[in-house]
Amino acid sequence: MSRQRRRRPQPPSPPRSLLITGASSGLGAALARLYAGPGVTLTLGGRDIARLEAIATDCRARGATVTTRHLDVLHRMGMADWIAEADAQAPLDLVIANAGLGGGTGGGGESAAQTHQIMSVNVTGVVNTVLPAADAMRRRGHGQIAIVSSLAGFRGFPGAPTYCARKAAVRVWGESLRGHLGRAGICVSVICPGYVKTRMTANNDFPMPLLMDADRAARRVRRGLKRNQGRIAFPRRLYAIIWLLSLLPPAWTDGLLARLPEKAAHG
Repeated sequence: MSRQRRRRPQPPSPPRSLLITGASSGLGAALARLYAGPGVTLTLGGRDIARLEAIATDCRARGATVTTRHLDVLHRMGMADWIAEADAQAPLDLVIANAGLGGGTGGGGESAAQTHQIMSVNVTGVVNTVLPAADAMRRRGHGQIAIVSSLAGFRGFPGAPTYCARKAAVRVWGESLRGHLGRAGICVSVICPGYVKTRMTANNDFPMPLLMDADRAARRVRRGLKRNQGRIAFPRRLYAIIWLLSLLPPAWTDGLLARLPEKAAHG
């Protein structure tokens, strides 16, 4: 008897109910605007309530139903309650775990306090978003989760060790979850952008190759999610370079990477 082939989970197209963390600026804000439209319900979370409400106003003008929440992603029970509440109002088709902090060694950064803060927000915050979302979707047998990582998660750079580490952590976790949650009908994608023009990258005082505006990056993400891509990495040329660096022995690349500029301490 031949083994029955496991059916690949298919994402809803287009999603009608979305939850996005880190939606008050940058890629999160661009994604909220891009998905907004008549019949769409958006649940948006962010650190800056004034900017978040401005994004919500834009999305409502496009016809979407929008609710906002100023909530610390480190608050495990608060996040679980918020996601459960949003799911009860409109069953979530797509959850995008985007909230995060930047950081680097520039200007004397990467102190112990900054390292702990970045790792907590950018790793624990993602976990606090994904797990309750997955629980809700598992009960229905379908749904889609997107985790925002970075091309920096493929190779450690001396100018931003904590930033690279946290991006690597959520990338590998997300790629592992894709197979695990896929058995329950849940699609998982990891988003790995290069340099995107945001408030975070505005602090960088060095050339950023192939810098992309947030709206263009959001369109690339939406296209990848529609196709259920496991890894949405862009721009392609920069991805190819970073991928090659990750394959080469450290002895060949350490000297080169040590000469790269340092990332700003706060982003």
